[in-house]
Amino acid sequence: MNPSLGQRLQTEILDPMKHEFVGKDEIIDLLGVCLLGGENLFILGPPGTAKSALVLRLGERLGGTAFNYLLTRFTEPNELFGPFDIRRLREGELVTNTDGMLTEGSLVFLDELLNANSAILNSLLSALNERVVPRGRERLRVRALAFVGASNHLPEDDALLALFDRFLLRVHCDNVEPAKLPQVLDAGWRLDQWPAQPASLTVGELRGEQARVKTVALDGVRADYATLIERIRQAGITVSDRRAVKLQRVVAASALLCGRAAARACDLWVLRHIWHAEDQREVLRVLVNEFVAKDAEPAQRHPGADASNVPDAEALARDLAWIEEKAASPDDRAVVRDRLAILEGQLPWITDSAHRETLSARAKELWTRVGA
Repeated sequence: MNPSLGQRLQTEILDPMKHEFVGKDEIIDLLGVCLLGGENLFILGPPGTAKSALVLRLGERLGGTAFNYLLTRFTEPNELFGPFDIRRLREGELVTNTDGMLTEGSLVFLDELLNANSAILNSLLSALNERVVPRGRERLRVRALAFVGASNHLPEDDALLALFDRFLLRVHCDNVEPAKLPQVLDAGWRLDQWPAQPASLTVGELRGEQARVKTVALDGVRADYATLIERIRQAGITVSDRRAVKLQRVVAASALLCGRAAARACDLWVLRHIWHAEDQREVLRVLVNEFVAKDAEPAQRHPGADASNVPDAEALARDLAWIEEKAASPDDRAVVRDRLAILEGQLPWITDSAHRETLSARAKELWTRVGA
């Protein structure tokens, strides 16, 4: 049987990229589900961690064009969407020259996304959500299969929360661990020497596969999905009904990438990446893995489902700091107890004994404050 387009995207584009970019499997998996699901991905991380290189390489392998732009506080609409055509302007018409601009890219990467200013904010929101840019009487169609935004910090200004909210999935990107540095150096050297060969897939075929996402059967996983969303909300992590509905697209995309027409519990792995703050990452990992573990069938399983189950001591420390802050408020006690119970179950699995003992002592002290 011939592989589906989703499977070909996985084997011809995503899997080779994992060999080119050492330690970036998680980000590449998320790029895949967002590309197929027609959703947007936010990457949080410092400069120099291959964020833009990943997106540009994906664009090369797709044989399409990737629009890449570094936003500043002074970025103007013309820089992203194109200037008005001077020749047409002389004739009294306001027509945008979009050649080579954001609306023409099959992939869009916006670096330092959270530098967006009010002059471009509304247009960006429309482009991200509706795939349309209003400019005067014009409504420019956005051709991007997906948007990727990046920043080295999370939004601090309320005006940027709406922009951040348009990115359905979020992932952290950092320098690789020291043990993998020789592999990174070798892979990076080869990446600069050899241009990517476009896969046999076309951008047009992928647009058609995006439409197929809606045909994936979710019935077998919907009860677990609804329960998981409720558990996440009880842990104090906001998931609006709108986002809960949209997340079904990336769950379905995970199934298509595996060549399946029906979603399984293992496809719920994508919900690890719906955090709004870094102190939510470990809680989501624990909650989601509980549901992913229900699917013991190894065949046609998405590689993202099998991410490490080892708890991150630094992430647990951030979560406990959040709990310590919230513990002072009686209104937050229910959420605090729920989060603390989830995290306490991970402490015995921390490999470093000093970290384990320190965090366990903090958790014990917190229980005395919030009541067992």
